[in-house]
Amino acid sequence: MKEGPPIAQIAALIGDPARANMLGALMSGKALTATELANEAQITRQTASTHLKKLTEGQLLVQRHQGRHRYYALANEEVALTLAGLMGLADLTGQSRTRTGPKDEALRTARACYNHLAGEKGVWLYESLCKQGHLDHKDGTLYLTDNGRAFALTFGIDVDKLENKSSALCRECLDWSARRSHLAGTLGRAFLTRFEEIGWVHRAPKSRAIIFTPRGNREFANHFPL
Repeated sequence: MKEGPPIAQIAALIGDPARANMLGALMSGKALTATELANEAQITRQTASTHLKKLTEGQLLVQRHQGRHRYYALANEEVALTLAGLMGLADLTGQSRTRTGPKDEALRTARACYNHLAGEKGVWLYESLCKQGHLDHKDGTLYLTDNGRAFALTFGIDVDKLENKSSALCRECLDWSARRSHLAGTLGRAFLTRFEEIGWVHRAPKSRAIIFTPRGNREFANHFPL
């Protein structure tokens, strides 16, 4: 029998419910301990260690050490984008869990997708940057225009520094709840970081939700009109 394509191996790693829960928890962009991930997956610490070993060997996770503590994080943005796409597919095909309550509404409004802004606010940011001519497409590739570079600089983002990083500057990421694109890449990460620095947003505890302050909502609408 012919072996399946490489996606079968990745799908098998992600497809286990416990591992899927742990990967989903890491979509916040934070590194978590094995104990924290075991709690997220509602499994024992020993079972979690077995799953984490498989995910690390499969290059979906990386370990980070700080003192005597060991943390786990998504290996790179490619992994995060793949997981985001699968979440969108699950929602589209009716396979996702029922979402109710204000907490879930907050996630749909604004949340961290690995290291960038997602949800309705993330889509708003992306579409505003496109409509203002700051982002554009060429040969199917998203890029930052000269006007966009100038805007980013006035907003306190050093684009030259971002371009020296190994990750792409601008990327589209399909938002699973809005089912439209939001901005990923180092620029998407920089915008979210900047929103936090200037006090427009804060992260909800124990959640991927990004909470906009009243001032943040006003300033966001002024700087990123639709």
